[in-house]
Amino acid sequence: MKRLLYLSFVLITGLQVNAQTAKYVSAMESKISDMDTTRTSSAWQELGNGFERIAEAEKTQWLPYYYAAVSNVMMGYMLGSGNSTQIDQIADKAETMINKAEVIEKENSEIYCVKKMIATLRLMADQMTRFQTYGPIAAEALSKAKTLDPKNPRVYMLEGQDKFYTPEQFGGSKAEPKVLFDESLKLIEASKPKSSIYPHWGAG
Repeated sequence: MKRLLYLSFVLITGLQVNAQTAKYVSAMESKISDMDTTRTSSAWQELGNGFERIAEAEKTQWLPYYYAAVSNVMMGYMLGSGNSTQIDQIADKAETMINKAEVIEKENSEIYCVKKMIATLRLMADQMTRFQTYGPIAAEALSKAKTLDPKNPRVYMLEGQDKFYTPEQFGGSKAEPKVLFDESLKLIEASKPKSSIYPHWGAG
């Protein structure tokens, strides 16, 4: 009888866990799908808030925090340069989210890509005075991302963006980005994400 009760408990617990996992994955898939059609700063903010709500409900999962950070960075990018106070507040939020992701998931290339994006966002707010501070921070984060996973497509996409938007006198190029973007696309096409909610953006 005790064995039967134990087996029943294990079965019920397993079904509950599977149901919770399915609900989590479904919620994440819906939000990730929305990223493909999000085009305004307010929409990115709403999306980031949605990911954060999932993260607070699933505190052992790093991906909701990761996507919340990405959404906040994209919101900041949409604002453009010239509003350092607002952009810094957004970057602070993104940094809080990615740091929470890193507590759960150590030494992950995707997380360092976002750290690079956050540093670039802060740099954008005031390029003339911040380049010497945030330029090296961004470069170091991207280098770490590449070391952790040399086949991460987002590393090459971010490298290409840097080359394209940096003036040629400071190491930028208009020819190199195409090579880097092509490499990124090739790696995306060849890669198999670990799950339906694992980062795979960058093809568009």
